[in-house]
Amino acid sequence: MKLINIGFGNLVSAGRLIAIVSPESAPIKRLVQEARDKGTLIDATFGRRTRAVLIMDSDHVVLSALQTETVAGRLGGKEADPAEEEEAT
Repeated sequence: MKLINIGFGNLVSAGRLIAIVSPESAPIKRLVQEARDKGTLIDATFGRRTRAVLIMDSDHVVLSALQTETVAGRLGGKEADPAEEEEAT
């Protein structure tokens, strides 16, 4: 089981990940609000701005303060520069 660091020491299972999307569009904002209402939202931003929304196969929605490209790079095996995580603070 491969785990992906989504910032601030939080990890998600790569095998359960369906999509990594930007939180800017209205449909994604609705999806996040619906997950919040259902109780399936996991906020891993530590109070920072949401920059990536991870959609899991269990209908959970995970919010990350890292950019979508950073999370995708970590999924592909390329470790991102630790300075990028500092930018999210």
